[in-house]
Amino acid sequence: MKWLLLAVVVLTTVLADLLQSHEMKIAVAAKGEKFGFRSLLRAIATRRNLILAIACLAVSFFAFLALVQTQPLSFAVPASAATFVLETVLARFILNEYVDARRAAGALLVLCGIVLLAK
Repeated sequence: MKWLLLAVVVLTTVLADLLQSHEMKIAVAAKGEKFGFRSLLRAIATRRNLILAIACLAVSFFAFLALVQTQPLSFAVPASAATFVLETVLARFILNEYVDARRAAGALLVLCGIVLLAK
């Protein structure tokens, strides 16, 4: 059960972050400037993907609460760092972001830590 909860936490967090990043880049490109508080609230209310991102974050939050009920925090927090690895890879290939060698090495080190933790 811990691995299922961890997978839900990681996948919903990654999906939420990708949706947020994608939508905000589109919104800033369309508007030509950064958002103020009111325009940000308007964007959240009118963009489906931002609403979906918020829903994903809620699912992630409740799955994390369920995970820490059954597992030590010393497992749950480092294991959920898998989001860093997935987000780095997906940002490169889905969002076409530049990922330099230093950032890739950092993500690889996080992955190594997760593998050590899983043993």
